[in-house]
Amino acid sequence: MNDYLDQLNDVQRQAVTNVDGPVMVIAGPGSGKTRVLTFRIAHLINSGVEPRQVLSLTFTNKAAREMKDRISRVVGKGGNYVWAGTFHSLFSRILRIEAEKIGYPATFSIYDTDDSKALIKDIISRMGLDKSKYPPGLVLNRISNAKSNLITWKAYGGNAELVSRDQSEGRPDMYKIYQKYVIRCQKSGAMDFDDLLLNTFRLFYENKDNVVAKYRERFKYVLVDEFQDTNFLQYAIVKQLTRYKGSSQNICIVGDDAQSIYAFRGATISNILDFKKDYPSLKVFKLEQNYRSTPHIVAAANSVISNNRSQIKKEIWTEYSSGNKIALVKALSDAEEARRVAGLIVEQKNRHHYANKDIAILYRTNAQSRAFEEQLRRHDIPYRIYGGMSFYQRKEVKDLMAYLRLSINPADDEAIRRIINYPRRGIGKTTLDKIMTIATSEELSAWEAMDREIFNSRTTNLLKKFKGLIASFVEKAQTMNAYDLALHIYKKSGMDADLSKDNSIEGLSRRENITSLLDGIKEFIDSDELLTNDPDMDERSISEYLQSVALITDFDSEDGDDDHVLLMSAHASKGLEFKSVFVVGLEENLFPSFMAKDSPSSMDEERRLFYVAITRAMEHLTLSYSNSRYQYGSMRFNDPSRFLDEIEPDHFQNPELVVKEPVTGSDRSKVSGVFPKRKPASKPGTTRPAPADFKVSDPARVAAGMRVRHLRFGEGEVLAVEGGAENRIATIQFEEVDNPKKKIMLKYARLQILD
Repeated sequence: MNDYLDQLNDVQRQAVTNVDGPVMVIAGPGSGKTRVLTFRIAHLINSGVEPRQVLSLTFTNKAAREMKDRISRVVGKGGNYVWAGTFHSLFSRILRIEAEKIGYPATFSIYDTDDSKALIKDIISRMGLDKSKYPPGLVLNRISNAKSNLITWKAYGGNAELVSRDQSEGRPDMYKIYQKYVIRCQKSGAMDFDDLLLNTFRLFYENKDNVVAKYRERFKYVLVDEFQDTNFLQYAIVKQLTRYKGSSQNICIVGDDAQSIYAFRGATISNILDFKKDYPSLKVFKLEQNYRSTPHIVAAANSVISNNRSQIKKEIWTEYSSGNKIALVKALSDAEEARRVAGLIVEQKNRHHYANKDIAILYRTNAQSRAFEEQLRRHDIPYRIYGGMSFYQRKEVKDLMAYLRLSINPADDEAIRRIINYPRRGIGKTTLDKIMTIATSEELSAWEAMDREIFNSRTTNLLKKFKGLIASFVEKAQTMNAYDLALHIYKKSGMDADLSKDNSIEGLSRRENITSLLDGIKEFIDSDELLTNDPDMDERSISEYLQSVALITDFDSEDGDDDHVLLMSAHASKGLEFKSVFVVGLEENLFPSFMAKDSPSSMDEERRLFYVAITRAMEHLTLSYSNSRYQYGSMRFNDPSRFLDEIEPDHFQNPELVVKEPVTGSDRSKVSGVFPKRKPASKPGTTRPAPADFKVSDPARVAAGMRVRHLRFGEGEVLAVEGGAENRIATIQFEEVDNPKKKIMLKYARLQILD
């Protein structure tokens, strides 16, 4: 019965079998974290715990599905009844049951980012505010951060520090937008992603004697995966369920502080660093054996992360006895960097017989993908940008989803706004604006505002016809399953007829997308994946389907079966692994980001991000940087990343070429493609004091053969000038810098001609 325990090493087994009281599992990269988490749940069930008494919180639905599948292999179908899912999906299910206690309908809508931005844009417009000072994305981010820190709009307006910041930035009405946004969402019976957490906390806080007691009794054991990525609000909810008088505190958190890279999303690393303060009887197990990477990659990761200030000390190790050393690519420009990386991919595929999907290119910013895409196309290497447009963000899919949302919640303003005149039914923008004005001024939903007798007879009849159509869908939703309802709405709404008019390739693609959506709904109602054995849940309803789709994450929507080289940001790579990884653009002000240079805590996070990136590699790791690259319309010159200095030379290929001395022009051929160590005294982005006789010359006069002076690089000879007029680029051999040969766009160069 306990054969699964034989699959674990000693520390993993201890983490699985110590089931009572608070437990923290520090799981290094590639250390079998998922196996420990799933086997721990299986062990709980085999020890007599009811599956429905286990709450397992993850950050992707994909991870939850894989977890249930693994548990079921050990304990049978009982694994299906574990409450395993993302924070948002599981707490939204609780809210469906208890929503009326906080003034929401059980059929509340879930707004995605586009819905929220559209609502905020409308609020800003109606308040007569300057849209350039209140970009909807920025406003939504401020509101999201406030909610994640348990700051309501009332608390926001009363927070002197927040109000002062907004005033200093020229945005004094930020808290008023927050207030109106909350009110409009409530009137629409809608919650955004942050509300799913904030309202769960509110539900528990305001109903301590019944609701929170009910779920404390239900969930005897709570497990949290990727705990280093939790924010203040998520942890606050977890503490409500596990940290109270008389509690057994049966909580197990699994994570790695060294992989905490989502501070920009609100993740709070102190949650894991200070966990013991909240749970003093904590047992700690460190999974330090890496089963993924070769010794040189593991050693490099240890070497880099040791430079961080606040961390839970651990030493990752591997039993692998051999492996390839880390390759370094030094290029003169970002274009050359991309060309050489593409060439190395071809070489690795031929030499090691790698499939395309075995290889990934990781970068710090998404804008870096362009150069690599161009080179991969030239080499006929299939590639895919990981995290591109989601299937559920396509217009025709969102249109049908809006109709489905209205079938369970006609008060959903953003769904009405989207399809009130699609397909065209004669209800124009003027009418919609009037409806929304009434709704805003009288604090009504758009659905209620349509009944006001202020429209002309033609418009009144059109609105009645539209409301009758939606009302018929609401009625059908009471008796039809999700698939039959969706098919009925697609045909009766006029979408089917409208899309059938377009026989172009694009039109066919849109119809295929609808077919795919309907197939997905059919699969949903036929699946037994979401069973919880909970009498409170109607798990095949259109409401449950819409919830499951609304909570799909970027990672859940990816298809990993096709054979493409994957390009992605380092952030997006977390949780993945590849036989060969290229981490590119390793330059100061890029990776690490220039935004982190003045903040020690931000620099620590940049280092953790680099740590995550290099530990995605299983067999081959290649690091690259270029001397120059175009950024923001001009040529920039950055020093190699400090993270390269933090890796011991022994872990690089050809260590004799990793030199500390400045590289002269005559030596360049010997070290091409290899990282020359920077002088410790060099400081990124510094310029020399201007000589008394320094005077900027007309860039149009610069020509090959001239001697010139640059404030940063000193004196040098112009080897060549190419390009025309505004885009002339000079290749200059300087005399007093580590990397002497530079390409500089002349209109930005500020050169002095010496002869």
